[in-house]
Amino acid sequence: MKQFQNVIIGFGKGGKTLAGALAKAGQTVALIERSSMMYGGTCINVACIPTKSLENSARLSAAQGGGFEEKAERYRAAVAEKRRLTAMLRQKNYDKVASSGAVIYTGQASFEDAHHVRVTLPDGSAEVLEAERIFVNTGALPAAPDIQGLEGNPYVYSSETLMEREELPRRLVILGGGYIGMEFASYFTNFGSQVTVIQRDEVFLPREDAEIAASVLESLTARGVTVLRSTQTRGVRVGEKCAVVDIEKDGAADELFADAVLVATGRRPNLEGLAAEKAGLAVTDRGALQVDEHLRTNVPHIWAMGDVVGGQQFTYISLDDFRVVSSQVLGLGERTTQNRGPVPYSVFLDPPFSRVGMTEKEALARGLDVRVARLPAAAIPKAQVLRKPEGMLKAVVDAKSGLILGAHLFCAESQEMINLVKLAMEAGIPYTALRDGIFTHPTMTEALNDLFAAL
Repeated sequence: MKQFQNVIIGFGKGGKTLAGALAKAGQTVALIERSSMMYGGTCINVACIPTKSLENSARLSAAQGGGFEEKAERYRAAVAEKRRLTAMLRQKNYDKVASSGAVIYTGQASFEDAHHVRVTLPDGSAEVLEAERIFVNTGALPAAPDIQGLEGNPYVYSSETLMEREELPRRLVILGGGYIGMEFASYFTNFGSQVTVIQRDEVFLPREDAEIAASVLESLTARGVTVLRSTQTRGVRVGEKCAVVDIEKDGAADELFADAVLVATGRRPNLEGLAAEKAGLAVTDRGALQVDEHLRTNVPHIWAMGDVVGGQQFTYISLDDFRVVSSQVLGLGERTTQNRGPVPYSVFLDPPFSRVGMTEKEALARGLDVRVARLPAAAIPKAQVLRKPEGMLKAVVDAKSGLILGAHLFCAESQEMINLVKLAMEAGIPYTALRDGIFTHPTMTEALNDLFAAL
């Protein structure tokens, strides 16, 4: 049995950053990762980085045009580039943690009790590690709905496995109208696939501002994506060299034929094989580890970070979780999940959609007196330069204080613009600072001048 001051389970953003910080502080650290293909965590290997690599390749391919076979060849090249990129980043992450002094174990971690973790190695042998403190950063896994015919179907993919497919599907059916499904719909359309999205609800992107959601739907539809709302998926069958998706809409049954079916119905916290119950860890009704605002579990010396706690599934949240936990074990404990401020996010469509803060509906529901600014993306000179005039920008401002309550940017380069709005919100800067700010030209950021001038 080997003893460590700290055992970290999971090589994600929070875990790997904490491993380096603790090792730098002179503490002994073991970092356990179940697979050598996951060094660096979900973001680098099966989520943010590979999907954005494919998204970028898809936009370039769309600009080149050509027939389906030409696009399919570019798609194969894009998959190869994605693999090169993730392999390079995976190795860099491994080397960085290893050079910090942390000991890396590759194998399945499972609790023996609250202070002991068994690591089952690839050759079947096992080691037991004893720890003063344990940190769980095991991420999330794709969630599959209870639909007949999904399991074992060779045409059915998760968001992780579809990115490994080297053949571009002529027909792609996506189950789920959420953010993951929309990103895949966007870039597979750009590659040349015929994409159909099936969602159970009538309202498209129900968590978003209704005007912005309508603009996103209009853009996707104009690019050839079919979105079937209020549609039930009854089953998926293996047909003749394709999948057959049985659906029901308005009481009428129908069939869709697909070369690939993507199940994009969300992700769930990953506790597989962890034997959390042996450590006495409490789990929420949604299958996540239960934590307080300091990310401490109900077992005082065990913390959890990232997707496994069931919150917002962003790698930068996992990074901020590191800051919260680090402040507990290395600092003064001042950081919590309650004081991290407004959290921005982007959905990498073409163009991307980005948001921070409240929608108009949410602000009004809180009884706030608001002013609303709107700007069509076509009015932005840089959007015309980029030949991306579709979309719209919307901001919600407190009428009394002038503080920004929320911003919703569906336009080119919004993923960069939103961070400036987030900074203004966090610093308590009124909207007039962005309205009157001097920004370079032509840029998308200067559209914030015109957006807030609309007030």
